[in-house]
Amino acid sequence: METISIKDIGIIGNIGRLRIPLRAPAVDIHPNAKWIQNGLTVAGGNESGNGLNQLNSPWGLYVDYDQTIYVAEESNHRIVEWKYGATSGQVIAGGNEPENGAHQFNHPFDVIVDRERDSLIISDRGNKRVVRWPRRNGASGETIISNFSDCWGLTMDENGSLYVADYGRNDVRRYRTGDTEGTVVAGGNGRGNSLAQLWSPHFVFVDRDHSVYVSDTDNHRVMKWEAGAKQGIVVAGGREYGNSLTQFAYPNGVVVDQLGTIYVVDWGNHRVMRWPKGATQGSVIVGGNGRGRQSNQLDHPRGLSFDRHGNLYVADNHNHRVQKFNIEQTTN
Repeated sequence: METISIKDIGIIGNIGRLRIPLRAPAVDIHPNAKWIQNGLTVAGGNESGNGLNQLNSPWGLYVDYDQTIYVAEESNHRIVEWKYGATSGQVIAGGNEPENGAHQFNHPFDVIVDRERDSLIISDRGNKRVVRWPRRNGASGETIISNFSDCWGLTMDENGSLYVADYGRNDVRRYRTGDTEGTVVAGGNGRGNSLAQLWSPHFVFVDRDHSVYVSDTDNHRVMKWEAGAKQGIVVAGGREYGNSLTQFAYPNGVVVDQLGTIYVVDWGNHRVMRWPKGATQGSVIVGGNGRGRQSNQLDHPRGLSFDRHGNLYVADNHNHRVQKFNIEQTTN
């Protein structure tokens, strides 16, 4: 979670400082906002490969306040940085053979930026560890947590605590600075579909109140666990596998905006959905036009992030690209 001043996000007024959860927009998004349906390829899109203008199976992504994009490339075992408007990226972490050295990754799943320490934090799934890597001229990383069964998505709150989804343990744990064991904040009661359980959690989001949102992927639902709760609440999906507006087919990336609206990547339906707070069904905001590589299509998307203006970025996994969907500007 980042701290930014009001002037940083173009809002005039003396109302102090805002804390914006990681990957969330820094502006209020109208509940009926629309995004331009033809996405722009802002990273990759030149077939799969390991060139600097290519991606290979992008999973997690993070968009910084200057619209720099950071992508976890699972199959290239690297983290790449794409500056705003760039036609090629820069390898800033990994990119070596898939081993367990301090300079290597093995199928990295997710990445975030810790601006306070000017570093990246990466979920190195194949090596069952979370790594901190310098954002500038870093030749190797430091393992900061290593007791996972199978670490997948991760995020951070404003206190610097990390939240990591463990696919193998079917839980999400919070790790405060220096903590090696973590505290279970979602799931942790074995694999299952009760409100106290998760099944193959993928991505995680933490809001200002420290409520934890989890894409409970094999249960085809998104769960919300309030701080200190013993069980979660189904806030999207949960109606078994399917393609109706009440269903998901393996949800992945999840982000919640300041109004409590939930945005979810629906992997198997090749779309991104919006679920207003308290809604019993969602709406398709991008994709949903069948599996494909046209600008209005997605192919098994994974990660999700907003920039500070409310534009939407999707890791379009099987198309080996990141798509940006600009929010439509409306006038009153």
